[in-house]
Amino acid sequence: MSFAHAEPESGVGNKPNLGIFADPIAQFAAPGEEAVGDLLLQAMSLMGVAYRFGGSSPETGLDCSGFIQYVFRKSLRVNLPRTSAEMARAGRVIERDELAPGDLVFYNTRGFQYSHVGLYLGGNKFIHSPRTGKSVEVVNMANSYWSQRFNGARRVNRGGSEWKEPVTARAADRPPAEKKLAEKKVAEKKTTDKKSADKPAAEKKGRSSTRAERRKVAREQEAERKTASRKKSEQNPRKKKKPD
Repeated sequence: MSFAHAEPESGVGNKPNLGIFADPIAQFAAPGEEAVGDLLLQAMSLMGVAYRFGGSSPETGLDCSGFIQYVFRKSLRVNLPRTSAEMARAGRVIERDELAPGDLVFYNTRGFQYSHVGLYLGGNKFIHSPRTGKSVEVVNMANSYWSQRFNGARRVNRGGSEWKEPVTARAADRPPAEKKLAEKKVAEKKTTDKKSADKPAAEKKGRSSTRAERRKVAREQEAERKTASRKKSEQNPRKKKKPD
């Protein structure tokens, strides 16, 4: 199992101003969205917790997906998958202009899609656990590093009900690239199955054709041999032996 981390942002070296995020509910949550407010409050309470690869507890450290999994479980009792790639297959795909506080935002920070995940706060900002040597922080999505690596967003149930099983993705909600890949695999499997079904008949036909060709060649060679022998006899007739 692989866990994700983010590369450092260029030009980012100072910790974010905690004062402007002191009241995440007032700053980001829409009126009446108590569940979202609880989620953001839980996330903001982990500001400063150190990154730890594979970490899933604030006491020992959190990686990006461990951080997201923890805040959803702790605040909403929603069980999300463990890795960022698995989380990308959960919930409903949404466009960037549909982003709302509490949505998951995904990034390519390791050379493959959905290798990093954060929690959208609103105001074009998200909170995440970035990488070794850093801690949970709030960053701006407009930063060139993040804007170039944005992979999409997902919205999962955040109504506060308890989930007994991890959230799973429906085929209709999969990213377009995943849908295309799945369709391609199905088409390839059908082609392979058809070839397997047709193979015995084709091989039998091939063997029959080969035998017929060999017989034809043999007949032609035999005919040529007889013709050559007859011509030789005609050119060199045997002399009759005189009686003693």
